[in-house]
Amino acid sequence: MLILQRKAGESLVIGEDITIRVVSVDGTRVRLAISAPEDVPILRSELVIATAANRDSAMEESAPAELLDLLGGVLDHKTQPPEDPGRKED
Repeated sequence: MLILQRKAGESLVIGEDITIRVVSVDGTRVRLAISAPEDVPILRSELVIATAANRDSAMEESAPAELLDLLGGVLDHKTQPPEDPGRKED
């Protein structure tokens, strides 16, 4: 990991087409301006982490067929009329 110090108004260049400029520093907050090609995704790290966590949790879920099998018993039970306790069979 490269650690740099920059003042407001200073910038750094990544590769040939990405520039990051420090717009302002206010206490512990730093505002950055990023210039990059449109095809380069720029995401906040917390969004990347949340996306990965959602993907991992989705992978832990059962396959749709397994869920339908589980629901099948419940759905079959709901589609059958309830038994009448007062009804006597012949």
